[in-house]
Amino acid sequence: QVQLVESGGGLVQAGGSLRLSCAASGLAFSRYAMGWFRQAPGKEREFVAGIRANFETYYVDFAKGRFTISRDNDKLTVSLQMNSLKPEDSAIYSCAADIFGLDLLNANAYRHWGQGTQVTVSS
Repeated sequence: QVQLVESGGGLVQAGGSLRLSCAASGLAFSRYAMGWFRQAPGKEREFVAGIRANFETYYVDFAKGRFTISRDNDKLTVSLQMNSLKPEDSAIYSCAADIFGLDLLNANAYRHWGQGTQVTVSS
């Protein structure tokens, strides 16, 4: 059974940092592309960052220069370091796994999802 469990969310002031982690089990982690998505109340889920099995990374524009995605295949984790946080970054952040990694931005491409972790940035 595949499980993805996020952690690291919380309340932070604008300009602060958070590091999200996603612990994976039940899958050949090193073969999967991993993505971070977020969803704010009343808004559609949106792609934040992704990392392929070959460690190639991709970021949406609002994440470039502020967020960094990384993976540790030994620990079966993918992390999202978020710096210079803004109130508009407040959302539930979820990690997801995709065996193919051909379309990182497309949520429908990901087969496995975590429950998400809440990030709230106060102004």
